[in-house]
Amino acid sequence: MANEELKKQQAQEEEKAPETEAKAEKPEEKTEGPEAEAEEAEKPEKAEKNEKDPEEEALNTKYLRLMADFQNYKRRTEKEKSDIYAFANEKIVSELLNVIDNFERALDAGNEGDSFVEGMNLIFKQLQGVLEKAGVVEIEALGHEFDPNFHHAVMTEDSEEYESGKITAVLQKGYLLNNKVIRPSMVKVAN
Repeated sequence: MANEELKKQQAQEEEKAPETEAKAEKPEEKTEGPEAEAEEAEKPEKAEKNEKDPEEEALNTKYLRLMADFQNYKRRTEKEKSDIYAFANEKIVSELLNVIDNFERALDAGNEGDSFVEGMNLIFKQLQGVLEKAGVVEIEALGHEFDPNFHHAVMTEDSEEYESGKITAVLQKGYLLNNKVIRPSMVKVAN
């Protein structure tokens, strides 16, 4: 009898086991009611959020690029504005350089003890001071190494006093305006 009862229990367990396995394999059936409607409403919202993410990323990228372009534009205009202020007087300074050259020639031709020459020398120094305040600086050339960025060689000569490549004479002085060459020095260079 005990064997029969054991067989019945095993048979009952086997019948129950396929039912539980079948339930585990079956997907959950949708429930109806407010909970089911809320779940269905969340699914499209999640899908919309996923769709908006690439759009938002594109807009953010576009915004960041636009901001970078604007900052570059501001920097560029600030630099242009500062350059305009720094070099606005370049044309008039270039014209005044010819006057300075003539002033120097006149002073070189005059007599040292003459009061007229002394007065002209004071006026010349005053003019040089005004130009220095404006940012004009003479390019040093005599005895320096030839540099095509600052010097314009018009002649070469043999020189015992200077090494090859050194400037032996300055024919016309060169000038910088705010570290920009506005007129290179016209020079003779040693062979």
